[in-house]
Amino acid sequence: MRDLPVFFKKELLETWRTYRFLILAVVFLVFALMSPLIAKLTPEIMEMSFGKTIGIKIPAPTSVDSWTQFYKNIAQMGIYVVAIMFGGTMSQEMSKGTLVNLVTKGLPRWTVIGAKYLVLLCQWLVVTTGAFLVTWGYTAYYFPDSKSPNVFAGFVPLLLFGVFFLAVILFGSMVSRNNYGGLLFTILIMAMLYMINLFKNAQNFNPVSLIGDNMAILQGTKDLAKLEPAITIAVVAALVLVAGSVAVLNKKSLR
Repeated sequence: MRDLPVFFKKELLETWRTYRFLILAVVFLVFALMSPLIAKLTPEIMEMSFGKTIGIKIPAPTSVDSWTQFYKNIAQMGIYVVAIMFGGTMSQEMSKGTLVNLVTKGLPRWTVIGAKYLVLLCQWLVVTTGAFLVTWGYTAYYFPDSKSPNVFAGFVPLLLFGVFFLAVILFGSMVSRNNYGGLLFTILIMAMLYMINLFKNAQNFNPVSLIGDNMAILQGTKDLAKLEPAITIAVVAALVLVAGSVAVLNKKSLR
């Protein structure tokens, strides 16, 4: 266990030196700033573009529009930026042979997987929480209404989805030979989950609901407790995928 904190610090430093965390933080900050701004400007842009020709009165934007934009940005773009950034987490290490010296000196292989996963989780928590707080502040400033009563409850599923999603990325990178293989694995898993989500009875058990039902929870039309099956499956699947990554690494030659 003493090796884990040491390798964890090493991974943190590498993430900082390669600017991956900085790039990810900037991207999520842009999403956070764009969400309330787009919500506020969309009616004005449509009015300037079409005037009164469309014959429809555009309603005034609310906090719901801002949060809708935020969760749409994260679910449709943000998670895939994460997948692209970290798709080579293990495949790059394997191809470069950087783990050979460490393992031959006695570093347990599970430590590599554990430290990398923890670093991924830390980055996810920081960038998503930071983006959430920025969006929350700007939304409260631009749209001081009471139409989004459960702001924090709506955010919890997104955080927990990251626990599952990062495990998928890590496992995909472990079984692949390059970044593209890991990214393809992640996309295939997400496509499968979206197909399963077409069946209404499966939605509360599907991890992808954790990034699909945020607005319903935020507005109070759905109780967070209904997603407990999906949360449980996501966490269990994450543990299985991390354990699977360790098993695959134990069988792989590092040379």
